[in-house]
Amino acid sequence: MTQFAAGAPEVLWPLVQQTTTQALASGALMPIATHTHTLADGGIPFMVRVVDSLARKAKHDQAQRDRPARQPANPFLPYEPALFVADLSPTHVCLLNKFNVVDHHLLVITRDYVAQQTWLTLEDFVAWARCIQEIDGLGFYNSGPIAGASQHHKHLQLVPFQEDDSAATLPIAQIMPPPGSAIDPTRLPTLPFHHRWQPLHLDWQQDHRSLGQQLLSTYRQLLATLGLTLTTPQPEQSYNLLLTRNWMLVVGRSHPGYDGIGVNSLGYAGWLLVKTPAELEKLSQIGPLNLLTKVGIPVTEP
Repeated sequence: MTQFAAGAPEVLWPLVQQTTTQALASGALMPIATHTHTLADGGIPFMVRVVDSLARKAKHDQAQRDRPARQPANPFLPYEPALFVADLSPTHVCLLNKFNVVDHHLLVITRDYVAQQTWLTLEDFVAWARCIQEIDGLGFYNSGPIAGASQHHKHLQLVPFQEDDSAATLPIAQIMPPPGSAIDPTRLPTLPFHHRWQPLHLDWQQDHRSLGQQLLSTYRQLLATLGLTLTTPQPEQSYNLLLTRNWMLVVGRSHPGYDGIGVNSLGYAGWLLVKTPAELEKLSQIGPLNLLTKVGIPVTEP
């Protein structure tokens, strides 16, 4: 197994690149080709990816459905060795996302089975922080099927920013306050759905556990402002969590999709995915912000 020592600089990214090259060569990694369109709405330049073909993924999904009922499919137990990147901690490993839309899409999964719909823990955030500390990108978590999760085994995700991208270039960042202008959990006033956002002022050079503890504290604070308490075994309401080195955003969810268009956490970053040109046309008629509100929880002003 591949491990990298705590505090070792710039070790994970070379492993991601190496594993990607090998997994592409072996056919274990099956990227989904897309082309992009921009739909501006409410000051947000939504980037919409239109899938060119889902044939390979559909074939794989059908094979999973054809398994005997006594053998429920869990792609993470066991995971495909060719997709393994590194051991992150005693409780978590890092894998490549088999059907990636964005290059080097990473999954942070629990070694043992833990339900996706349970609360995030300190160990989850420690493992996640270990990745984000080295690889600048957008972390996200879909709390269950209603929030867009496609697997029931707990997994957090990280999409590395491409060459000229950063947290500041995400579509949703265009309506965020400038750095230093907000401290407490707050609403982004132009968003019509229930959410809370908080800037982060963390030293990303500190040890992973300290980072994890601070992220866990912010997560719990944001959940509390959304009316979610951690006194139940799992959340009573589904939510999406988005995380960068600069901020954290939590969004309440009510439906997995609307009018045939599915939404996960990435939608709330301003990245949407549609399967066909017809769905793109439908999305343009619905409007991205209206879609996100339909699958979220509309804000009701007093």
